[in-house]
Amino acid sequence: MGSVQPVRKIIHVDMDAFYASVEQRDNPELRGKPLAVGGSAARGVVAAASYEARVFGVHSAMPSVTAKRKCPELIFVPPRFDVYKAVSQQIREIFAEYTPLIEPLSLDEAYLDVTENLKGMEIATEIALEIRAKIKEVTGLNASAGISYNKFLAKMASDLNKPNGQAVITPKNGPGFVEALPVKKFHGIGPATAERMRKYGIETGLDLKSKSLAFLQEHFGKSGQYFYGIARGVDEREVKPDRIRKSVGAEDTFREDIHEIEIAQAGLQSLIGKVWRYCEANGIRGKTVTLKVKWADFTQITRSKTVAAPTTSAAELAEIVELLLSPIFPVAKGIRLLGVTLSSLYEVDDGNEPQLTLAF
Repeated sequence: MGSVQPVRKIIHVDMDAFYASVEQRDNPELRGKPLAVGGSAARGVVAAASYEARVFGVHSAMPSVTAKRKCPELIFVPPRFDVYKAVSQQIREIFAEYTPLIEPLSLDEAYLDVTENLKGMEIATEIALEIRAKIKEVTGLNASAGISYNKFLAKMASDLNKPNGQAVITPKNGPGFVEALPVKKFHGIGPATAERMRKYGIETGLDLKSKSLAFLQEHFGKSGQYFYGIARGVDEREVKPDRIRKSVGAEDTFREDIHEIEIAQAGLQSLIGKVWRYCEANGIRGKTVTLKVKWADFTQITRSKTVAAPTTSAAELAEIVELLLSPIFPVAKGIRLLGVTLSSLYEVDDGNEPQLTLAF
């Protein structure tokens, strides 16, 4: 392998009781009450349960009749997947302000690789705090997060301080955390596999670590390699977006409204720098530049320009942004936010298809 890979910074964001929380948000009468999203009929199944219902042992995938028996006061609400999808999209847009490397697992959870990020932030914990605060601000909902150096541990960490919390598992304490954990709590090990492991004397991460790769491959097939790795706190899986992102951008809200072009130009320099840093880190170029302007009254405009060949430098990107900015001045009202986006993306070595992956 040769070169040492940099330590990744992975965040797993998991919405708290997502469907049920959306219903409680939209209907104040449901707040603080045990709630199940799903069918209340004899053959119905709980799709999601509020935390008030979970206290009684109600959980998703449970037959509705069982849930009602556990919690007689349980309120059933039919699912509104169109609403959940719309809220999920709002959350996805917040993620995209930080990184294009987003791997959704469902409507309510996703992995984010923030090793390189659009905000130029060094500390993943701070990114997770910002993202959770923005989700709360935009949607009114709580999210939890796990931060670690790989997907497996980030996923495990997001459960540690639920609801509305976050936890970090560092490279230093990752292996020890895994050793002490029962394998039945491992992400990727279901009840049937955990039972098979128990028959081989494997009940904790330490037990799993004691088994050789050959043993695990013999008894668990292709999963053996994965189990061997996670028992040591190792997970090499990359965060893979479900589709190639079409753009990369950055924006900033200013403390005071901007009225002079010089101040706007200064504010745009850091945004151009963030966008170009990401392009450089990932071998990306783009042909379409878009300037976003949000006025003091919250109305907004965008101005775009597409050039014949992909931009090749930060200076070239800055020139195009300047062409878009100049006609806006003088302004009739203050500017509260500016944004720069680069789209029509190309991977440098192979211009046939846009690609956003981290180059190690």
